[in-house]
Order: sequence, then structure tokens, then C-alpha cells
Amino acid sequence: MKIILLISCLFALPVLAADHLEFTNGTKVTGKLITFDNANRKLTFEFTFNGQKLKRTFNYADVHTLTWKDKRHIITAKPAAGGGAQTTRTKAQVEALINQTGGSAPLWLKITQLNYPKTLDLNWPQPAPKGWNSQKNVGQFLWDVVNPNPGRWREGIQFMMFMRDRHKNNRSLRNRATKAMANMYFIFLQDYARAAYWWRQTGGGKNEHHNTLLAECYFRLGNKAMAMEQMRDAPLRAMLIKLYGTMGETDTAIKLAGRFRGNQAMYANLLAGDACRLAGRSAEAIAFYNKVTAAKGDKGHAKQNKTRARESIAALQLAQKAVVARVADGTYRDQTTGYAGALEVTVTVKNKRITGLRVSRHREKQFYSSIEDTTKQILAKQSVKGIDATSRATITSQAIVNAAAKALAKGAK
Repeated sequence: MKIILLISCLFALPVLAADHLEFTNGTKVTGKLITFDNANRKLTFEFTFNGQKLKRTFNYADVHTLTWKDKRHIITAKPAAGGGAQTTRTKAQVEALINQTGGSAPLWLKITQLNYPKTLDLNWPQPAPKGWNSQKNVGQFLWDVVNPNPGRWREGIQFMMFMRDRHKNNRSLRNRATKAMANMYFIFLQDYARAAYWWRQTGGGKNEHHNTLLAECYFRLGNKAMAMEQMRDAPLRAMLIKLYGTMGETDTAIKLAGRFRGNQAMYANLLAGDACRLAGRSAEAIAFYNKVTAAKGDKGHAKQNKTRARESIAALQLAQKAVVARVADGTYRDQTTGYAGALEVTVTVKNKRITGLRVSRHREKQFYSSIEDTTKQILAKQSVKGIDATSRATITSQAIVNAAAKALAKGAK
């Protein structure tokens, strides 16, 4: 390749000035090039990260650009931005992706420091001792400190890798750490190849709820048939309704929702409404949301489900006003109810396009990747229609969609 030949010439001389690497995931570091290996498409770079001097070897495939002597060279093009059609892969291709990419350490793991309170009980007893203490109990540390803080998500994965290695001779603890790490790859980074790889290392069976997450990994990686096969013998869980809706199997999602009874029926109808909404079947979605609002119970999760159903109905009724082509230039704000309280969205429209969209205020804690994922979907589609709620953070995702719809409707001509 021309790029490789160019690199060969450039690197013939020792590097004396500060160099810069930008990786394909957007991470940037400044330091000094040490060596390069064109045959194996690798380079070694020395840099300081979080106050620690590091020397690491990176694959060319992970490096977007190298700036050397104030001249920038593209090593590997970045992946195309989201919003396009989903890639379709054969079963063999998915398996290869899981085994090769999934089993390899991601670039950022090499430069992420292990960071956890030294007061933690690394024996990770379950059930946890009485009294909540996120500085002592590993699970509570993950819930209180890691999950709500995107800046610590990668540290959390590094910590679970550490815990897995520490307990390599204790199958129960090793599997617990591995499952937690797989979930983190899934819910934090949407890295489905690594999520699937690590979940499969635990030997997880069809009786575990992670079965559904593994099925979604197969679908997100491009093979719907593998996902359907994984789901076929899965136990009855509401999250299956969400996945069937995501996969475009709306009628199956509706049929499955009808199998739930009692308190679970309310949540199942809510998810069935979401599936219909995603498919553009607004009248059916409203009918399911009305079932939720009419159900008995007004406390706890029942109250939350009813609030979300009412706000989803309101957003659907504003759908015609929320069409971007009808919105005047300007910046608009509105809010709905998320999992933990009010969630506000700010939308900027210019020349009949959404040019800016952000969650400007929220109290969510376990929102995982939904805030970034949902706003990206709306920007890519230039619409609040057909937005797939982020798995494991459905409430937050739908709150963003509903608030965006209300905000856009304010500027409708």
C-alpha cells in the first residue's frame, strides 16, 4: 500500500520531536515513536497517560493518524459514522469476529490504569453483608461508582479483568467477574463481539437472562438467524419483547406480551407499545400504552410505567408537529420523566436540519450508553421516529425521544 511505503520512508530516521497518535476510536496521545514493524503492521509508542509513563505496541489497524515532524499521515481510515444499514454477516463471519476480535484486548485496555478502592473486599461475598458500602463491596462499587460515570466505564472493565485473573482458580468468582465484564462491554461500549466472547466463556445456559443479551449480540453483529435460534428456547422474560421489536419481529413481540400476567403484564404492554412505535404502528402503540395507564396500581414501578406510557402517548400525538422540515430555526428545550427524575433535552434546528441535540439535564444513574446512543440515532435519522431504545436503559432512551419530540413541536410552524 502507498501509505505503508510512505511510512517506511518516514521512519527511516530516528524520531526526536514530539509525535502524536490518534486512534480509530478517537483517543489521542502525545509522545515519541520508538519502533515500527511494517511486516506485522505494528508500531511502538512511548507516552504519558494519567501521570504514568508507558510504552505500548499498537496495531496499524487501531491507529487513525500519526503526526510526525508536524506532518499528519493517515494510517487507517476511521469507520464510517452510524446511521447506515446494519451489516449482514454469515454465521461463519460472526463466529470469526467473536473469536478473533472478541478475544483480543482492545486498544484502550492497554492504556487504562487499574483503579479501585483498596478498601474493597476482593473476595466479593454474595449475598453482600448488611449495610450498603460501595467502598467495601465490589458489586456496590460497580453500581454506585462505575455504572453512573462514563469516565470510569473502561476502568470497570479493567477491574473485572483483574478480578477474573485474581480468581482464576475459583470457578464461581471467575465466572461472576467474566459475566460482569461481558455486560459492561454490552451496556457501556456496545462492543458486541467482546460481550459475546466473554459471555460464552462462562458457559452460560438458556436459563440465564444473559441468554437474551447474547442473542442481541448476534443480531447486532449481523446475523438475525443466530439470534432467533438463541431466543427460541429462552425462558419467558419481558426483555425478549424488546429484542423482538428491535429485530423487526413486531407481531412476535405483541404475541409474547400477551403471555404475561399480573404485575408483569403492565411492563410487557409497555414494551409492546415501544415495539409498535419503533415499527411506525402508532395507533397500536397508543392502544398498548393505554392498557398500561388503565392497569391497577399507582406505586413504585407501576407509577413509573404509567408516567412513561402517558408521555409516550403525548409524544406520538405530537409526531406531525415534530417533523424537522416544519420546525423554524432556533434552539428548543423540553423535558420528560426518566428513570430517576426529570430529563431535559436541548435541540437546535437550522435550515430544516437538527444541527445539535444533547441531554442538557438529567438525574439518571444507570443510563449506560443510552444518552450518547439515542441522541446519535436521532441526529442520524433527523427524526424522533423509528428510534430503537438502548437495551438495558430503555426508560432513559424513551425519555430522550419523548423530550426531543416535545422540544421540536415547540418550533413547529
